[in-house]
Amino acid sequence: MKKLSEPCGKILTMKILFTKLLNQEQVAEKLGMEVAIDFVEVIKTNFIKTKNFGLKNYSLIFTSVNGVKAFFENGFEANENFAEKNYNKIYAVGSQTKKELRKHNFGTFKLCKNASELSQFITENSVNEKFLHFCGDLALDVLDEKLPLQNISYKKIPVYKTELLFPKINEKYQAVVFFSPSGVRSFAKFNGLDDLKIFSIGKTTTSELKKLTENKIITSHKNTLADLLNLISKEISTAGKADLED
Repeated sequence: MKKLSEPCGKILTMKILFTKLLNQEQVAEKLGMEVAIDFVEVIKTNFIKTKNFGLKNYSLIFTSVNGVKAFFENGFEANENFAEKNYNKIYAVGSQTKKELRKHNFGTFKLCKNASELSQFITENSVNEKFLHFCGDLALDVLDEKLPLQNISYKKIPVYKTELLFPKINEKYQAVVFFSPSGVRSFAKFNGLDDLKIFSIGKTTTSELKKLTENKIITSHKNTLADLLNLISKEISTAGKADLED
């Protein structure tokens, strides 16, 4: 676990655990010096060696940064030249996934906030396309369950494995921040969620949390780290005001 030292001489309004390693300075700058911040990895990913094959006539789906990285690591080649007949349309979930595609000089035909939104878009606008989804072995079945029901050609291509690390946290925190459904399952195996403020990166992660707790879950509806940090900052400010009133 990576720890950020508690600010000296400051009254702490909240002690927060992030279930992902992030840039400590960036987070501390956004949340202020009245907060103690720790980071713990709850999942680990490893690329799967996958023999590349031709992608002609397929539309490509990426729902994670790791899916993009593993796609190119395995030597797949997409054709995004719209002037050519058999180019590959690229659909992405999440702004970070889009950014990773841009690093490889690929744009995005459609960007959605989560898999449910993407599923709805495809069933309403792209029913005649054939889809390949480059994802992890624990990817949720949202697309797999919905697209075939509409007779849409869809296939998962697992290109990385997700290992749940199941950490046991002995320290006490007022809040925990989650970034994926698999991260929720990993954390919850040996750690309770009672009496915690819970923050979630998005709707899909929140759905997993609701299976485990009735606590209020503060969710980013933009599915971005920047928005999530804004929500946490507002909650810290609210908690600080409440303490002053008491």
